[in-house]
Amino acid sequence: MRIRIALSATLAALGLMFLLPAAAHAHGDTLKVVVTGQRTGHVTADITWENDGDAVDETVAATVNAVSVDGSRTMGPWRLVRDPAVAPAGWTTAEALPPGTWKVSVEVGFPALGKGELEVGVPVVDPAPTTGAGTTATGTTDSATGGTPAVSAPTPASASASGSGSDAAPAPSGTQAASGGEGAAVWWTTAGVAATALAGAGVGLLLRRRRMRGACRTS
Repeated sequence: MRIRIALSATLAALGLMFLLPAAAHAHGDTLKVVVTGQRTGHVTADITWENDGDAVDETVAATVNAVSVDGSRTMGPWRLVRDPAVAPAGWTTAEALPPGTWKVSVEVGFPALGKGELEVGVPVVDPAPTTGAGTTATGTTDSATGGTPAVSAPTPASASASGSGSDAAPAPSGTQAASGGEGAAVWWTTAGVAATALAGAGVGLLLRRRRMRGACRTS
């Protein structure tokens, strides 16, 4: 009985030994590497098995190198990591390329061999515009509040000071003419009353003299 159990275990182990290589080679021995471009400077690539197009479940050992089109700059080698935005065959780099045009090459050594190349352009990203700040009454920017500032009204003290100072504007000429006309009218009225009184007194004297002369003649 023990011999049968040992023989069965041995046969099962031998079967597993033959099945594991068969499963390992089911996808083939080469990888298809397609460099898809970049996302905010990070190189992106799709890696699948070349025979059946399945995604690679194992950890990928790959190197990423980039050379500028004029050959003056080089970046890398970097490694590939899983790209959560593109699953399950997506891979990307943790590092980012600076703006410019780059010749990117990806070489995979595990779990199988594969290589991909692509010319990638990384655009220059303009900085985000700042929010407009408010403008004060004097034309300067109010960066503290960022809104429309309140225009301060003139204080009564300044108005009263301007009216009572030595540089105060003279009264209108019409007012002066009116006051001068009133004074002239009063003067002419007083002179007329005096002239009328004098004339009345003169007439009274003449009448008295005539009466006195008439009385003398009759006597």
